[in-house]
Amino acid sequence: MAIHIETSRLILRDWKEPDLEAFTEMNSDKHVMRYFPETLTEAQTLAFFEIIQREFVEYGFGLYAVEEKNSKDFLGFVGFHHANFDADFCPCIEIGWRLKREYWRKGYATEGARSCLEHGFKHLAFDRIYSFTAIENTPSQGVMKKIGMQVFEYFDHPAVPDNNPLKPHVCYMVENK
Repeated sequence: MAIHIETSRLILRDWKEPDLEAFTEMNSDKHVMRYFPETLTEAQTLAFFEIIQREFVEYGFGLYAVEEKNSKDFLGFVGFHHANFDADFCPCIEIGWRLKREYWRKGYATEGARSCLEHGFKHLAFDRIYSFTAIENTPSQGVMKKIGMQVFEYFDHPAVPDNNPLKPHVCYMVENK
């Protein structure tokens, strides 16, 4: 197991087999998935996990499993995704996060994302990094602002149905200085 990033409270690492159960549970939580069109089934989570693993092999980076240093608990993920869908800013490097509900409002997403940005610019040589979410998702936008990202553009996400209130999205961006 490789550790990619370490902070004062977190380890961002490769995924382990036992993470899958907690990952499935997190993705089926309606509160965690509030700003997504639907929760994920076990099969959908496994497919997502396979995409994460494929990106590590193909690009050398991905969505890192997040572990709390003291407890060794799996918190969720923070990291990078190669986003490529019908939007002006794609293809792009996206930074994203998803944490189990009991770990919200503790600064973990901000701490992990801030360290990922530094890692992406210093070690992966990214020029710019994007993040996007439904306009309604003010908690994630708060993290984006805290880590120094600024609004890049507003758009309708092509993968969200037209009648869904989550279709309007905002994209944030930060450039390497």
